[in-house]
This record gives sequence, C-alpha cells and structure tokens, in this order.
Amino acid sequence: MTERGEGPVEPVTAVSPRPVGRALLTQSWRDVTFLHWPADPAAVAPLLPAGVRPDVRDGTTYVGLVPFRMRGLGFGRGPGLPYLGTFPETNVRVYGVDRWGRRGVVFLTLECARLLPVLGSRAALRLPYRWASMRRRTGDGGTLLWTSARIGPRGRGRPVTRVRVRVGERIAAPTDLEHFLTARWGLHTAWYGGRTVYLPNVHETWPLHRAELLECEEDLVAACGLPAPGGAPLSVLYAPRVDVRFGPPLAGGR
Repeated sequence: MTERGEGPVEPVTAVSPRPVGRALLTQSWRDVTFLHWPADPAAVAPLLPAGVRPDVRDGTTYVGLVPFRMRGLGFGRGPGLPYLGTFPETNVRVYGVDRWGRRGVVFLTLECARLLPVLGSRAALRLPYRWASMRRRTGDGGTLLWTSARIGPRGRGRPVTRVRVRVGERIAAPTDLEHFLTARWGLHTAWYGGRTVYLPNVHETWPLHRAELLECEEDLVAACGLPAPGGAPLSVLYAPRVDVRFGPPLAGGR
C-alpha cells in the first residue's frame, strides 16, 4: 500500500492484486478502445457512490469513453450466452478509491445494444446500463468505427457517439499514466440498502496498442453530468482482447 489522499491506497498493478475464486460472471472484451480526458476531481466526486472518492494522479482524475465488443457474457464458469451475451457496448467511466484503498472503475453509463442484458444488469447488479443502437465497422488500414445512439422516448435528446480510430503497434512498455487509466481490477457500485460494494475482476495484462483518433463526436460525457470534454483526448489506446472473470460483491476491505 502507498499513502495518498485520505488513506492507504493499493498500488497500480499490471495484474490483479486479489484472486477471484468463485466466478460470478465471465465475459470476453474485444476491440476495446480507450479515450480519456482529464477531469476535475470536484466535478467527479458528486457522481461517485457513498464511501468512494476520486482516484487522482498529480491532482487530476480522468473520464473515459470506452466502446468495445462484449462477447460470451455468462454466469459462473459456464459457457457464455450465444446471442444475448454478445453485443457492442459503450461506457463512460471515472475512477475511484474506496475507504479500504481499493482502486476501481465507477460506471456513469453503459450503453448496450441488447435490451435483456440491460434489464438484467440494472436489476441484479445495480449498474447503469441503458439500451442503445450501436454498431462497429472496420475499414482499410486498421481503422475501426463505433457509432451509438441511446434508445429512449421520442422528443427527448438522445446521447450519441461516433468514434473512429486507426489501430497502431503493440506498446512494449506502457507508461505509468497508461497503466493508471487501464489497470483497474474491480468496480464500485451502489448496492441495495444504500451500501456500496466492490466487484473484483481478473484477466490477463492488457495487451495495449497505440491508436490514432481520426474522428470523435460525442455528447455522452455531458449527459452523465460532467462538463463536456474540451479538445482532443489526452490518451487514445486499443486492446484486441481480454478474457474476464468477475467475483461476487465485496462489502468490506477484503
């Protein structure tokens, strides 16, 4: 542990600092595209669940816009669902530390192209999934295009995203900032009864690649309650695949 902020905080590590024995969920994340902007910790703090504070680096925290393909979402160690468990998703995420020093993601929204996983994840895991029309397209020269528009009542503004990147070479040695933005081994979420819980995960070390941003139109970050990002992202990264297991929720400092 290292000291920072209000108490001891676990270090940023390239592998999970805690095991996941009994798997709650299994899934594979494909074509993960990370866009990150600096964010004011004071703006992020009110959006975090109780007992979680912004995770800062040199006085700054970050907001991420992350489109990817979910594949083979399943329960326990069983096989993933063949249709309902495979879909594109875009999430807006910030980073927090709980009172036990556990670093994790806090999702502000998870835009998902399958309605039943949206309903199930909202009910069972209390995660802010929302139904969206989303597509992924590949192009020449290693380009990748993500488009998304939230599905909702007519007459209301629907948050949209359009992100196009060109995937580059594998990163041999990610920087400290790149580890900080991607090496997150759990998530914090508000739970039943007003509690905040931590869902740990394990997967292989991120196989990060450089990526060039060719196009970015989005109003999803502002729809989550943060100021709209100003200018280009500070960091654009890509990872082709990681296979993930989530463990049961942890309420205390385990």
